[in-house]
Amino acid sequence: MHDLIIRGGTIVDGTGSSSFIGDIAIDDGKITAVGQVSEDAREIIDAEGLLVTPGWVDTHTHYDGQATWDPLLTPSGWHGVTTAIMGNCGVGFAPVAPDHRDWMIDLMESVEDISADALKAGIDWQWVSFPEYLDALDRMPRAINVGSYVGHCALRTFVMGERGAQDEDPTEAETQQMADLMSEAMEAGALGFSTSRTAIHLTPGGDPIPGTFAKEAELMAIANAVGSYGNGGLVEVIAAGVETGEREIQETEIALMSRLSLESGCAVTYLTAQIGKDPDLWRESFRLAEEANAAGAMLIPQVSCRPVGMLFSFESENPFARFPSFIELKGLPQPDRLAALRDPEVKARILADKDPALTAWTQLFANPWPLTFELGEVPDYEPDPDTNIKTLSEKQGREPAELAYELMLKNDGQAFLFCATAGFSDGNLDATREMLLSSTSMVGGSDGGAHCNFIVDAGVPTFMLTHWARDRKDGLPLEMVVRKQTSDTARRNGITDRGELLSGQRADINLIDLEKLTSLAPLLVNDLPAGGSRLIQRAEGYVATLVSGQVIMKNGEDTGARPGSVVRLSQMGR
Repeated sequence: MHDLIIRGGTIVDGTGSSSFIGDIAIDDGKITAVGQVSEDAREIIDAEGLLVTPGWVDTHTHYDGQATWDPLLTPSGWHGVTTAIMGNCGVGFAPVAPDHRDWMIDLMESVEDISADALKAGIDWQWVSFPEYLDALDRMPRAINVGSYVGHCALRTFVMGERGAQDEDPTEAETQQMADLMSEAMEAGALGFSTSRTAIHLTPGGDPIPGTFAKEAELMAIANAVGSYGNGGLVEVIAAGVETGEREIQETEIALMSRLSLESGCAVTYLTAQIGKDPDLWRESFRLAEEANAAGAMLIPQVSCRPVGMLFSFESENPFARFPSFIELKGLPQPDRLAALRDPEVKARILADKDPALTAWTQLFANPWPLTFELGEVPDYEPDPDTNIKTLSEKQGREPAELAYELMLKNDGQAFLFCATAGFSDGNLDATREMLLSSTSMVGGSDGGAHCNFIVDAGVPTFMLTHWARDRKDGLPLEMVVRKQTSDTARRNGITDRGELLSGQRADINLIDLEKLTSLAPLLVNDLPAGGSRLIQRAEGYVATLVSGQVIMKNGEDTGARPGSVVRLSQMGR
């Protein structure tokens, strides 16, 4: 008598093997049989007509704070994610000295656009060290499993204080202390280490975040601490040069990452994308990574499966949001603000206004229209390139800003535009398809939990299925799509106990109605602690999501089950 049997589903097991019709037996939270299971069970789930896949393992999230108050880690929990990995981009909340807590929160708000007020209200700080952080997470009831890297900002600030925050060089003793703390974290279960070297990640004061200019000796000492643990461990680097399209800088960064990998024995993953300034730069990135890997390194370009971009709406971020004439309306109740936005005189004032400050936002919003599209009620992330705001406005003999303004007034002022800032230089996702097909790449970059007011990409696992495996004419095999976000992401993080529907694996499983699967339109809500705002995006078609054999989500609704735990690299193979 089994605890649970999932009967008659189309099993896509996460290994890349062909799908098949079969059953899955589960006992004590683990898979005990796959195929034709003749025995009975205390509970049976009829999966006829449904896909049965491993739960998604998302390698790039920022739930470091949210994981302390939200057991479902939404929006990711609505999209079949059963394990979320945080501590990315060099930012995190452990280790942290009590007098640095507010600074670390402000840094997270600056880098990842997560409300500082929400973080201060939601985090109860039951820890100082990284091991204590993992233990605190383990004590909290949760539906979704979590794992974490150690962020360079936290490590540097803990050891060096203000000098670390100001990006001064550490002494030899401080470098050794960072390495020792990294070793301590690995022993406790850290999945690895993350650092950011890009100039776009800034402190609240506008300076590059701690570690941006760290010397190779510092990085090598920490990477060696990860590698010496001997049970896997990943180093994640937000490399310089990618977002600015600078080939020489990219080449230097990849050479550095290659040396880190070769000496430490760690795999090193770094984000890359197609950039408008140099649309073929990603090819050079992949070529250099493949050359390094042929020489013994383990470099993993991390790519998104859809364009990287921002959402514009009158309820969240938009190109007019910093105009004085628009700021005047922000304090109004939503119905009054909508009425004002519809007023022709108010509209004319806003369209004639400008941002009085010269900031990165000013430059970003100077001319977003050639890569901005109407998102639609059923979001379209690979739109017809001829439907961009600039082209449409020219056909109508209007200014792009005016057309964008009117489109955002749809749906009672809650309609969204999508600005594809990366990954859409060719007006399609052909380059993204090439990246996904590469055995070198890893799917990532969802940023789940981050950029709360202008990005919501936590639903990329759903997009992988609907767009790449189902809808796109020149798509990708279903079995590959599933493997890319289950066993691939798990194994590359050293996680060996999930990601495949095989006997002995954890029973983290999705049951999916592929025909009905869809991502719904984004929505701005104020459900963070202290009333903080964030964009969310739900999905339809996830019939059930199981963690350790318990149904945590049923048709998109929380069941109340809390079987989730902290995934610790130190416990793999035990």
